[in-house]
Amino acid sequence: MYNHVKESFKHPNKELTRERLLAWRREPSVQKIDKPTNLPSARRLGYKAKQGIIVVRVKLPRGGRMRPQIRKGRRTTHMRRFKILDKNYRAVAEERAAKKFKNLEVLNSYKILKDGLYYWFEVIMVDPHQSVIKSDKNLSWMINHRGRVSHGLTSAGKKSRGLRAKGIGAERMRPSRRLNIKRRLRNDNIG
Repeated sequence: MYNHVKESFKHPNKELTRERLLAWRREPSVQKIDKPTNLPSARRLGYKAKQGIIVVRVKLPRGGRMRPQIRKGRRTTHMRRFKILDKNYRAVAEERAAKKFKNLEVLNSYKILKDGLYYWFEVIMVDPHQSVIKSDKNLSWMINHRGRVSHGLTSAGKKSRGLRAKGIGAERMRPSRRLNIKRRLRNDNIG
């Protein structure tokens, strides 16, 4: 069954996709749904059909964020109108879902669809205070990891922070290493 669903997402039915887009455009930006649209992707990322786990569909507008036109006298180097974000769309979607459901933690997310106006992501969220989650050996670690999204510790957050690379050449990407170097330099200058 999962192979059939995977194939249906690789080669989507145009009529079904169009119907979904028309319905999803009218929905609010953050919408709780009963079950994942792409079940194989959700299961691969940790979704289980049990209490304490919900799926949220997030709609994001595409394109850069345009600032208002600058009408004051300043240098041209500072007249940037597009706000440059160092985050990917998926990380922003996870943050918006976490902002809406404050008592839940983000486990992971995946992209479903996009059109000319919007991106749609499904975010898997976990209630760390649910007894079923506390007794689950695969998800009980979420109890001690509050605020994963805001600290950039989800998969999308780590990607936007450049933490996918490991080994030679990626030594200075780790923020803990950078902080240790700064602390060492500060201590050397004082002593």
